[in-house]
Amino acid sequence: MVLGHESSGTVVKVGKGVTNLKIGDRVAMEPGIPCRRCSACKNGTYNLCKKMAFAATPPYDGTLAQFYILPEDLCCKLPDNVSLQEGAMLEPLSVAVHICRQGKIQHGDSVVVFGAGPIGLLCCAVARAYGAGKVIAVDIQKSRLDFARSFAASATFEYSGGTAVESAQKLVQENDLGDGADVAIDASGAASSIQTAINVLRMGGSYVQGGMPHADIPFSMVDACTKELTIRGSFRYGPKDYETALGMVATGAVDVKKLITKTVPFEDAEQAFHEVKEGKVIKLLIAGPSQDV
Repeated sequence: MVLGHESSGTVVKVGKGVTNLKIGDRVAMEPGIPCRRCSACKNGTYNLCKKMAFAATPPYDGTLAQFYILPEDLCCKLPDNVSLQEGAMLEPLSVAVHICRQGKIQHGDSVVVFGAGPIGLLCCAVARAYGAGKVIAVDIQKSRLDFARSFAASATFEYSGGTAVESAQKLVQENDLGDGADVAIDASGAASSIQTAINVLRMGGSYVQGGMPHADIPFSMVDACTKELTIRGSFRYGPKDYETALGMVATGAVDVKKLITKTVPFEDAEQAFHEVKEGKVIKLLIAGPSQDV
């Protein structure tokens, strides 16, 4: 199966029904084609379409190829001041936009983001762009936290074990969060993060699950009830998320270039995957194949 779903490209051919794009246009590619007919699609939540044809999700091939066919309305045209590299980063940025929208972040909110990988880092950036007063990144790796602080987090917290209640109390105290954070986002999928996040929230706070856990994870439903928390999942991205992400990049509200460690030739794609697996990079891009391949 062909891999790849975070991509941009240049239009080389258009169908007869295409009206808003032309050959030579540079676009970011939203890699999921919904059925457009089911109740989820008609309700404006096409990301929940059960018949979604998503790139690099069996049985559908991905975008790591010389050519890729995509409907016009899923191609997000890039302005002159946005590079193809930045365009490829709109996919993970759109994930972060959707997560933050699920959390209904407002100006002045305190936001705690668990996990300082690419999605967590971008959640920090989007939260800041939405006007959050405090954005605290949480991780177990100091190097990631150092980068988070230089990128978008206003503060960091290094998780070092202990119970979820103890960790949450320490996090709240060290960051002067008063009765707790307004919004907590998990971008890690780790049980300890999810359990701590529930405890770090104030009464009436909001929790968003963005990271995909590997198994069922227990957490305190009593706390969720007695604190009357709003708990929401987040899956990929929906209407206007790509456009919002593009606006943030085009205006400089979010600088995705800082996350790109390097770009490698298409021929070195296999080695690129090894580097990512080994944790040597934050975000590594693969250039498209040359036209004479």
